[in-house]
Amino acid sequence: MQKNNEVRDRMEPKKIIQSVGVISGFTLLSRVLGLARDVLMAGFFGTSLVMSAFVVAFTIPNLFRRFFGEGALSAAVVPVLVETREKEGDASVWLLVNRVHSLLAVVLTLITLAVILLAAIISPESEKTAAVLSLLQIMMPYMIFICLAAVSMGILNSFHHFAISAFAPSLLNILWIATLLFVVPNLGNTPEEKIRAVAWAVLLAGFLQWAVQWPVLRHFGWKPGFSTDWKNARVKKILLLMGPAALGMAAAQINVMIDKFLAMWVSAEAPAALFFSERLIYFPLGIFATALGTVLLPVFSGHAAREDHEQIRKGITDGLRHLLFIMIPAAVGLLVLARPIVQMIFEWKEFGADSTWMTAIALQCYAPGLIVFSLAKIFVPAFYAMQDTKTPVKIGACAVALNLLLNITFILTFPQAVKHAGIAFATVLSATFSMVVLVLILQRRIGKPDWKRVGASSVRAFGAAGVMALVVLQVYALFPALSKVGQIVSVLASIAAGGGVYFLSAALLKVPELSEIVNALRRR
Repeated sequence: MQKNNEVRDRMEPKKIIQSVGVISGFTLLSRVLGLARDVLMAGFFGTSLVMSAFVVAFTIPNLFRRFFGEGALSAAVVPVLVETREKEGDASVWLLVNRVHSLLAVVLTLITLAVILLAAIISPESEKTAAVLSLLQIMMPYMIFICLAAVSMGILNSFHHFAISAFAPSLLNILWIATLLFVVPNLGNTPEEKIRAVAWAVLLAGFLQWAVQWPVLRHFGWKPGFSTDWKNARVKKILLLMGPAALGMAAAQINVMIDKFLAMWVSAEAPAALFFSERLIYFPLGIFATALGTVLLPVFSGHAAREDHEQIRKGITDGLRHLLFIMIPAAVGLLVLARPIVQMIFEWKEFGADSTWMTAIALQCYAPGLIVFSLAKIFVPAFYAMQDTKTPVKIGACAVALNLLLNITFILTFPQAVKHAGIAFATVLSATFSMVVLVLILQRRIGKPDWKRVGASSVRAFGAAGVMALVVLQVYALFPALSKVGQIVSVLASIAAGGGVYFLSAALLKVPELSEIVNALRRR
């Protein structure tokens, strides 16, 4: 049994890239649907007060999702499941799964009821607060379903099955889009009434994302059941790992919440502008970086269970090379084409020129952070795989404090028009601090990755991305962008030309990352 599990957990770099390709494909589908959803949200609600209230209210169940769901429990569950399968076999895994599911469902339900009750009894002192609390009462139960869905994803990932979990988020976007197209135009006479329909759709979509994974779980051997055996040693181990992991993952989400609340303080439009700019950052981040991190956690967990630090270092080195090859040009492209991209995608109906400007300036501040945010998808799983969830917590707490300090500093010192951009910039700086410290600690424990190879890859990527940026700007200047069709043509032509130049430069320079990725995706 141990030998078979060891073979199953030893994923070669080629297999890792192929698994990343599977997740990336479904993530791309979800991101495209999400982009369509955001375009519709921009058209119906713009950067209005109700849109900002929706963004803030939706952030709260998402905070708990990170706290109890995909971040913390995946970080705790996956290494323990891998270890359990290594030592006791699959039957013990499914007993553990039911215990964790049952405990999580009870805790989440109690938290949800408490938050809804609190939101109902609070007397709002402003229109902003009232709008947020009204939507929060509808969407808070979303947390229960999305957390259970996230844990189910972690379970399937521990068996190296990634497809259905990667597809599940598309259900949220499909239902959301359908609501915007067919329900919102025919329901209510005010924006407040229409946004509530979207909130109810989000709640239903949370349940569907969990339910769609049930058949695959059953295929692997899961039999649904409720268990109160929460004193089990492995349940306790998961909880001990989860506590620090929850705080660590929550640190990033606390940063997000701080950003949203401070943005609401800056202006009624600022949270919405930050939301739309973040959506464009999450597009490339989710397609490759998040997919890579999802695959690496169970792989690193298998290596850590055998104390094979050399394989972890090699995995980090290869992951960094492939990640930077993709993320560096993406960050440069978003930086130089921020305004045209925002204008092309979001500017229509209620989303006017002022909304475009606010969103674009925030996007330019977020763009360099795309590289930093993606690094977390490699280094954080390495800590979690070694069942160290405390270190990221300590660093995350420092990052939260730094982010708050920078936010307040920039809000007080930046001009009113760009205060919200200062919030975005503070997020990038605090994330950079967090990653630098994580790297220094990790390499003391397991040794240094091959920084020479990583550095060479970065230099080549930045060089090619610099040439790409020049080409993009020249091509964009050739096409008029006076109409929506003109905007689409000019932006897509610029992106196509820039992408072509980047990959051509990589091919001419014989960049190894290009051939490795292409060969793996071809399944040679």
